Amino acid sequence: MREGAEADYPPRLRLARQFRGITQAELGESIGVTRQFIHQLESGLKPPPEAIRENLAEVLGFESRFFLCPIAVELRDDECHFRKRKTTPLHVRSRVLAHGSLFSEFVGWLERNLRLPEVQIPNFDANSVEEIERAAEACRNAWGLSADAPIDNVSRALEHAGVVVTTFSGVSEKVDAFSWHGPRPLVIRSTDKQSPDRSRFDLAHECGHLVLHAGVLTDDNQRESEADRFASAFLLPRRGVVKEFPRSKRLNWNALIRLKERWGVSLQALVRRGHDLGLLDSDQYRRAHIHISKRGWRTDEPGKVEEEPPELVDTALSFAESKLGISAADAAHELGWTPSTFEAVVGKRIVGGRSNVRTLRRGTSGGR
Repeated sequence: MREGAEADYPPRLRLARQFRGITQAELGESIGVTRQFIHQLESGLKPPPEAIRENLAEVLGFESRFFLCPIAVELRDDECHFRKRKTTPLHVRSRVLAHGSLFSEFVGWLERNLRLPEVQIPNFDANSVEEIERAAEACRNAWGLSADAPIDNVSRALEHAGVVVTTFSGVSEKVDAFSWHGPRPLVIRSTDKQSPDRSRFDLAHECGHLVLHAGVLTDDNQRESEADRFASAFLLPRRGVVKEFPRSKRLNWNALIRLKERWGVSLQALVRRGHDLGLLDSDQYRRAHIHISKRGWRTDEPGKVEEEPPELVDTALSFAESKLGISAADAAHELGWTPSTFEAVVGKRIVGGRSNVRTLRRGTSGGR
């Protein structure tokens, strides 16, 4: 990371503050200055004195050099696809966007030193239900996934297609996941109060945005519905579901729970898919939701689905250390992050110190 001019300081300070989820007043109080003074620093109206700069770096969890480096990528609200955007407060979106911006800088570090999987995101202009169904089927085909069988690991399928998947926690329960269709696409999902079956649907939903809505603002119910329909078709392809869905006037919940475990989706998603495909009539669909509500299954369903943690970052860091002699501590130092910030952004604890490798070599990691 090369050092830049003083002009880089204001946006870096704002980015670090938003990442920590604190206000200008709270940051000022922590170092004994006013909110107005922090505002002036973030607006570029005043240069920070050296002592203030060191205090800010310590409080925010970055090295001083971080604030003198240009922002490579800053994720903007109108460029990202948020689930539940309308009910998510702006300050919460700002915090998760700051997390995404920092994570994108880390991904940039990976790409400078390793060859990540080639980005292979098919794009479709699909609006009707049938067009979305075909887009989901085409996406499965492009990624070598069976046309009528469950996807073993949704996170891995995305990562093999060049998407970098990560998680965050402790920010807000209002944000399930969001995605960014940049040169290296990102999907970032929350682990707060998430069940594995719903996490798989969140990943498939963000996949829908990447496939259907590249360069399109998604701040409306229609785009969210399209991404939901894509996720349903992607996880539960009609050919396979029509073949396996239990047929009876009275719903066979034991059979549906087994089907849920096989396909890795929630019972609610399975019932909705059955209705969308005409396998359940309106009366059966209504009674199914009444049953789910009475049993308390909207928050705690029966049936086990395995967790699918992201793998690409782990694989890349292990490869960099074992094959190239580059440690996570090297990455943190080059990015200007403290170890605690590295762990908060990347989700990996730094064990050991820097390797003092000066010339980084480009290797290969994370391929199929």
